[in-house]
Amino acid sequence: MPNSVVRSRVSRLVTTAAALAAAALIAGCGSGTTTSTSTTAATPSGTTTASLSAAPQTSVTVHVDKMKFSPDAVTITAGGTVTWKFSDKVPHAVQGIGDSAMGINSPILTDGEWSHTFTVPGTYRYLCPLHPEMRGTVTVR
Repeated sequence: MPNSVVRSRVSRLVTTAAALAAAALIAGCGSGTTTSTSTTAATPSGTTTASLSAAPQTSVTVHVDKMKFSPDAVTITAGGTVTWKFSDKVPHAVQGIGDSAMGINSPILTDGEWSHTFTVPGTYRYLCPLHPEMRGTVTVR
């Protein structure tokens, strides 16, 4: 086989491998990192207001009730814990989305609670695997 044919094939293989590697990095199973967070706070009049720059907490509780996570976006400090409290008529669970959230995987519960400690800063997305429209985000700073 002539050298030019061999070089052409090697060049195509290298190009294909590079394209596949780039596609894998771009697609990833990433966490879908976002840069803004939102929390709510009660005002004296009983209404709620949104704040974009609340200080992260060391522990947060997310209520799982009425087919939703409430609040659905929380911010904690690294080493902090999120506790999901289940109190719905139908079963739910918490399951991480993407590579960075692989350790987030609660049992299926209708009542009770489950906690996870986050040690690495980042944004972690999760959902209820039984009701995938139920989604939430934990931002760790």
